[in-house]
Amino acid sequence: MEWLNAESAVAVGTAVLGIAASGVMVWYERRVPRRKRIGYRVQMDNPIGDDVRSGRTNVRLGLFDEAPDMTDATLVLLRVENDGSQGVDRDDYTGPAPHGLTAVFTDRTIRGVSVTQPTDRDHLMDHFTPERGFGYEGNRLRIPRVPLNRGDHFKLLVLLSGGDVGREIRLTGGLRDGEVHPNRSATPDETPPVLSGPARIFTALLTLSVLVLAGIIVATDDTRPPLGCEQGELTVTGSTAFAPVVRTLAKEYEKDCEGADITVEARGSESGVAELAAPGAESGVIAFSDGPMGDRLGLHGEKVALSAFALVVNDGIGLGREGLSRAEVRRLYSGEITRWRQLRPSLADLPVVLVSRNADSGTRQTFQERVLGTWERVPSTSLDCVHKDDRSAPVVRCELGSTEKVLDKVAEVPGAIGYTELTVAADKKGVRTVALDGIAPSVKADRYPYRGVEYAYTPRAAQPGSLAAAFLAYLDEATSQDVIREYGHLPCERQEELCG
Repeated sequence: MEWLNAESAVAVGTAVLGIAASGVMVWYERRVPRRKRIGYRVQMDNPIGDDVRSGRTNVRLGLFDEAPDMTDATLVLLRVENDGSQGVDRDDYTGPAPHGLTAVFTDRTIRGVSVTQPTDRDHLMDHFTPERGFGYEGNRLRIPRVPLNRGDHFKLLVLLSGGDVGREIRLTGGLRDGEVHPNRSATPDETPPVLSGPARIFTALLTLSVLVLAGIIVATDDTRPPLGCEQGELTVTGSTAFAPVVRTLAKEYEKDCEGADITVEARGSESGVAELAAPGAESGVIAFSDGPMGDRLGLHGEKVALSAFALVVNDGIGLGREGLSRAEVRRLYSGEITRWRQLRPSLADLPVVLVSRNADSGTRQTFQERVLGTWERVPSTSLDCVHKDDRSAPVVRCELGSTEKVLDKVAEVPGAIGYTELTVAADKKGVRTVALDGIAPSVKADRYPYRGVEYAYTPRAAQPGSLAAAFLAYLDEATSQDVIREYGHLPCERQEELCG
């Protein structure tokens, strides 16, 4: 079944979810209004007396025997109910004490009133006393502060004179964190609507649109890849510092573009660039480099991101936030300082151990150019960064092949110092990043010296329609640049003044 694929499954799932959401909306509006609410509605407003169409003479009800003048007599049944999601207490009313609400009968005079059909007679009737504000005067009926549980109601049967039926009847007063509002007028036996008009329209449109969308996706046989996708194989090599970004973006590209196979082999910037520049190099290779290593070899380079690097030291050295000056770093890497206490009396009395990257590393090249101003003068004297194989050398110095190995070794060896990509170092236990000339490591600090541009190299400009060209274009998309930022780099797209 060709339609049964991932997109179709998502569409059908969305349709089911939309229908379920509509059902929840029905339940929610019917059962769970979002505030404390008291609603009221007029369930009856009828004339009584000689002018009643039935022809019967004036009917005197026992409830209203005290009414002396019943000209234009009318009888109103007013329902008051808690139609919110929370109970209403006496203290929730904001009207003037002791009563809580006031019913106003426009152009009519109240002759008598009776409370009928309360939800809980024993509980509610105790509140309808003059001491609690229940009473009337003129066209105003004072209603006590009646506590109403969710769904509770009471009805007021009011005898009036002096006005026609249908004149305005309103309930005034307020609730703390809630409202008093009119409901749609209904007969005593009529059930109020489940949804308001706008809610019914919205629910119908939501359900219809989701079903139409699902039908279009399921019925359409569209297997074309997304715009900018190319199939084939691509190898990405070079920088180990930028490798986490490249691995993440390669996986995202493969997920979006079926038929693309991207292999990431990070072996160091110089190694990757040299492999790309070798005679007979394949065109399906991109080499990332910490710095412009490929320019001198005639390779085509594109600036991708601005990266920050950092010196890192073992926590046991006791180096504080002040960090090191570049002059002190040069003394360390020239072999002049052999124990940390020689640099400052406050530091631990530990031997200096220089943990460096190998000669293929762009991180090392940037360190030598931007911090030392020269190459590392102390030769490699140890394979394990612990034992000095060349006893004539002033300090232990070792060379490792990746950023991760440098961090692990600096955390492991007391007195060790190394350099690495900043964001990887920030979360490493046992090491501390080092400020340079009083400036904390940051890709955004203009005066921080240990920064460099990340380049993407190909043997020549990538051919349109190739996987290499498509992947390089993918790096400039907004979602890819978000990934670059998440790893602590600044995309060079729209940042030309920073990338130089």
